[in-house]
Amino acid sequence: MNPVDPVSRIVRLRYFAILREHVGSSCEKRETTSTTVGELYNEIKEEKDFGLEKEFIRIALNGDFVELDCSLSDGDEIVFIPPVAGG
Repeated sequence: MNPVDPVSRIVRLRYFAILREHVGSSCEKRETTSTTVGELYNEIKEEKDFGLEKEFIRIALNGDFVELDCSLSDGDEIVFIPPVAGG
């Protein structure tokens, strides 16, 4: 029996604040086999060497804040929002 190849999705990513500064861009398109927003953040965190753990960021999927276990679909827009300090 052959293992099933993971399904690939094309998603649009948007970064804010320190994540945007770290990446050097506010958005990008990406092909991923991640199935949840949490898995996607782990994938990007490892690749781009983010210092923030996923528990400290807010994630919006297609304009709505979601939990880390929210499923991804082809064409989704994911926004990663780190904590911000202000005064």
